[in-house]
Amino acid sequence: MNMGLGTAQFGLAYGISNRDGQTPETEARGILSGAATRGFTLIDTAAQYGTSEAVIGRCLPAGHRFRIVTKTPTYEKAALDDGDALRLDAQFRASLRYLGQRTLYGLMIHHAEDLLAENGVVLWRAMQNLKAAGGVEKIGVSLYTPEQLDAVVASFPVDLVQVPVNVLDQRLVRSGRLKRLKQAGVEVHARSIFLQGLLLMDPGALAGPLARAREVLTRYRGLARDRGLTPLEAALAYVNGVGEIDAVIVGVNNARQLDELCAAGRRDRGATPLDFAEFAVDDERIIDPRRWQ
Repeated sequence: MNMGLGTAQFGLAYGISNRDGQTPETEARGILSGAATRGFTLIDTAAQYGTSEAVIGRCLPAGHRFRIVTKTPTYEKAALDDGDALRLDAQFRASLRYLGQRTLYGLMIHHAEDLLAENGVVLWRAMQNLKAAGGVEKIGVSLYTPEQLDAVVASFPVDLVQVPVNVLDQRLVRSGRLKRLKQAGVEVHARSIFLQGLLLMDPGALAGPLARAREVLTRYRGLARDRGLTPLEAALAYVNGVGEIDAVIVGVNNARQLDELCAAGRRDRGATPLDFAEFAVDDERIIDPRRWQ
């Protein structure tokens, strides 16, 4: 499994289960160093992640071999214009400065709705220009739903997508969409593999809208327990079994969590394959964090 480090928490207090707030810069430095020595291949960040890009730029270990992927600004407009394309270009160049890099591995549209808006093609052309100039190797889109994916790939020749895949959100796997992406040569990065930490929380402690997930999470924890796995190990076992995934993006708040994650990953590699089909959920109020408010 190729592991990528998600870094939203380097610039924001990110994640439903995060009780520690934004990761201090000294801790971020240790996480990046530990990820480099443990074989992480990728760093995922975004202009919208607060100070994340600047923290990464200051804390990257010397001689690192990370491939870095960042994302565009968000626009939230019904129609886009050439000024928005200029903003994308300017923000990308600012991202290079913050990160201390001459080029990046990937640039993705942060919100697919921007690309799908009227005249959203101006953003795609701006990204193509950056790729042609050698500023970035691959361009693509970060997506939330199968419908967004269908609309994007029907109109744009993406190199790279980032999509949610986890024990509860199996939509892209079960529908065959990931398989079709791989057949088309698109690189797939899976995020939200712990559903912002929901898969690791005590079901009995869930309240409000998240209480809807109690029953399925209780069954999930039961399967993990019966197989001698922690919820963390079981979540990794699921995504490790999805062959269409090229890289798994995971975020940690401190070096201890990184150690736990890597230990769980090592144990998962020797685990008996499990059938997670019974835990698939279609209710977006559970599987889409945007609906948790």
